[in-house]
Amino acid sequence: MKKCTVQAVADAINRLAPRKLAEEWDNPGLLIGNPSAEVKKVFVCLDVLENQISQAIELDAQLIVAHHPLIFHAIKNIRYDLPLGNKISRLIKNNLAVFAAHTNLDSAEGGVNDVLAKKIGLNDIKMLGDEEISSMGRLGTLETPMTALEFAQHVKKCLNADNVRLVDAGDFIIKKIGVCGGAGADFIQKAKFFGAQAFVTGDVKYHEAQNALENKIHVVDAGHFYTEFPIVHELAEFLRGELENFAVEIFEDKNGKNFFRTI
Repeated sequence: MKKCTVQAVADAINRLAPRKLAEEWDNPGLLIGNPSAEVKKVFVCLDVLENQISQAIELDAQLIVAHHPLIFHAIKNIRYDLPLGNKISRLIKNNLAVFAAHTNLDSAEGGVNDVLAKKIGLNDIKMLGDEEISSMGRLGTLETPMTALEFAQHVKKCLNADNVRLVDAGDFIIKKIGVCGGAGADFIQKAKFFGAQAFVTGDVKYHEAQNALENKIHVVDAGHFYTEFPIVHELAEFLRGELENFAVEIFEDKNGKNFFRTI
């Protein structure tokens, strides 16, 4: 078995989700650590939070692979008494590197949105728009047409979500569906243009819901967490396959939780 390094893991992820697919404002890639450092255990998660860092430390992992970047903007100080500084301190003290694949993993074939579309049972999955241009969103079709309420209940069950929010745009059956994991409300109008009758995403705001209603497209807001968490398992499985000839173990976060509770 070959020795695995941070760079070997990064190369594997970049084969799935090339950095060129990332949005300009994004900050994917190696955020903490040395590319040449040896890696025997990798921990895959959605967010680099205190709980996830603790899990990685307990596993004696050398690398955390996350969807959401720990560092988005330039840092002017690293204060251990503040959340970000404390996390960075813990990571460095425990020799834990951090790599993130964010909007590049959203857009990639086999990434966040393909996984979401398959998770809710869509067929004939395509890019949201021109097939030649990579897109964060996806279009697909339901095997069995549904009402808006039936579809919302279906999404809730498929994603094992505590709850979903439904924008019911009228009394019509739906078959063609658009999806965008995370905060994808900006793609609702585009999905409508390409024939979607319903759209699944998270973090939908009041006026975005109002616009969907006026444009006669149902929206199921299943939350940022539930629309993206399925990628954790799929990314871990991908790495297990890509790194099968390396002396490395891949672990995944199975305890991630939604930040929101419905009271």
